[in-house]
Amino acid sequence: MPAAEPLAEPSVPAYTHGYGAAVLDSHRTRTAENSAAHLLPHLRPGQRLLDVGSGAGTITADLARIVGPENVTALEVSEEAAALTCAELARQGLHAAEVRVGDARDTGLEAGSFDVVHAHQVLQHVPGPVEALVEMHRLTRPGGIVAVRDSDYEGFRWYPESPGIDRWRELYLRATRANGGTPDAGRRLLSWAQEAGFEDVTPGASTWLHATPEARRAWAETCAGRLESGPFAAQLAREGWAEAEERQELADAFRRWAEEPDGWFALLHGEILARASTAPPR
Repeated sequence: MPAAEPLAEPSVPAYTHGYGAAVLDSHRTRTAENSAAHLLPHLRPGQRLLDVGSGAGTITADLARIVGPENVTALEVSEEAAALTCAELARQGLHAAEVRVGDARDTGLEAGSFDVVHAHQVLQHVPGPVEALVEMHRLTRPGGIVAVRDSDYEGFRWYPESPGIDRWRELYLRATRANGGTPDAGRRLLSWAQEAGFEDVTPGASTWLHATPEARRAWAETCAGRLESGPFAAQLAREGWAEAEERQELADAFRRWAEEPDGWFALLHGEILARASTAPPR
């Protein structure tokens, strides 16, 4: 597989999570089955597929095994992120897939190049998500599919109640919005798709649930780790929103929650399957 090939110099938006171990350990548990189930029934060998925001590459790899790695292009916004995708695809022996660097809002790729365009947990971080959807529409052949899934952080629910986790969400929403993101993107996907010119949109919703001891501890560690180091922690410190002592208290609150025998944490996601029309997007 060739190294990631740059298209144009993208204006890289701030990525609130970053690419530290606490983030990647979580992202590498994502599969097509647990993260793109709404798309899977529509895939078949030979389809040309673009994975926008491929990140850790585990979902990309699963999709590549279905349609054929030679038919897959992965797109990331920076060399750092693209290298993660490259490494995972190489680890899984999927050397024929292509990885490129570019802006989801202006990829420079040829119109109608793909049968399927997929994006998972991407639009919530992109300033101008409708622009990104317009570009996805442009890249998809008439009748092809754009499949998107994004979190809705304001729809997350947990038990037992925890003031520390309440405070974590308040800070996360503030930080993401300051970075130009939309942390409640899941509920907006249908509206954004219609604004982008899609006329045939099937909306959906799904959840991830952390309620076993192992799942609770894994979720608590990724959230605690992001409070202790990385871009989110640095932003909280830089802006004066949460000093080190408070950040550690919030990380500890996640770990205490994880040890609760009745601990339960549900993450809400919005989904869309949008058919590209025969008319060019606006």
